[in-house]
Amino acid sequence: MTDAPGTYALLLRAGEERIIEVGALGAMPVRPGTYIYVGSAFGPGGLRARVGRHARGDGALHWHVDYLRAVTALEAVWYTHDTERRECTWAAALRALSDGTVPVQGFGASDCNCPAHLARFASAPSFDTFQARLSERCPDHASVERVGTNDLL
Repeated sequence: MTDAPGTYALLLRAGEERIIEVGALGAMPVRPGTYIYVGSAFGPGGLRARVGRHARGDGALHWHVDYLRAVTALEAVWYTHDTERRECTWAAALRALSDGTVPVQGFGASDCNCPAHLARFASAPSFDTFQARLSERCPDHASVERVGTNDLL
C-alpha cells in the first residue's frame, strides 16, 4: 500500500453485543460478526495515511467508522490504487453478497445516495467472491489487494 489515492474496505470483527453512539446517526447496535466499511483516500498521504489512521485507531472521532472502530478489531484491509472513486461500487458489491445486511442507514454515505458504506456479515465473506462481484459490476476495475493487520502496524 502506497501514498497513492484509492478505495479501501476495513474488515472489522465485533466480539460482543453493545450499543454505540455514532455522531449524528445516533444509536447503533453492534452485534458479534464482521463489519466491512468502505472508504476512499484521495487526499494527502493517500491510502497509506488513511488506512494507517484506521489501523492505529487513534485520533478524534471524525468519521462514522471511527466510532465503530473503537469497539472492533481490525482483521484485514482490501484496497485498490484505482484512480477512480469506487466506494459506491464496492459498497453495492458487498450489499449484494448473500448474508450481508446494512446495520444503519446512511453509515459512511453522507456524501452520496447509497444506503450505506457499511455491511455486516455473520462471518467474513470470501475475498475471491467479493472480487468476482466487483468484476461483474465494473470490468475495468484495477486489481484489488488485501493485507492483514500484521502488515499494517
